[in-house]
Amino acid sequence: QVQLAESGGGLVQAGGSLRLSCAASGRTFSGYSMGWFRQAPGKEREFVATINWSGGTTYYADSVKGRFTISRDNAKNTVYLQMNSLKPEDTAVYYCAGSAISTAERRQTFYPYWGQGTQVTVSS
Repeated sequence: QVQLAESGGGLVQAGGSLRLSCAASGRTFSGYSMGWFRQAPGKEREFVATINWSGGTTYYADSVKGRFTISRDNAKNTVYLQMNSLKPEDTAVYYCAGSAISTAERRQTFYPYWGQGTQVTVSS
């Protein structure tokens, strides 16, 4: 019954911005960390960003550090990914994931709940 629904993806020019949203249902994730991952064509899914249960701790992949910001609103059971200064290499399907632990975590095996993904395409 647990579902994560991503939204906010689309086509944007290099240097532009997008904000992705992930709305959870069937479970309250306020006590658990959340994450964003992405998968580009022909590549494996990779870590992008994670946030701990309270929002006080975040970690980012080196490739997005300084450009992306993960945040959460526990009252809305929603997590966000603000993406600025987008590059063509950011093009991928972006997945929201919910963990079973409270601490921010980069490893995908800690996330039993996954959304369907939203496409982000950055044109040059």
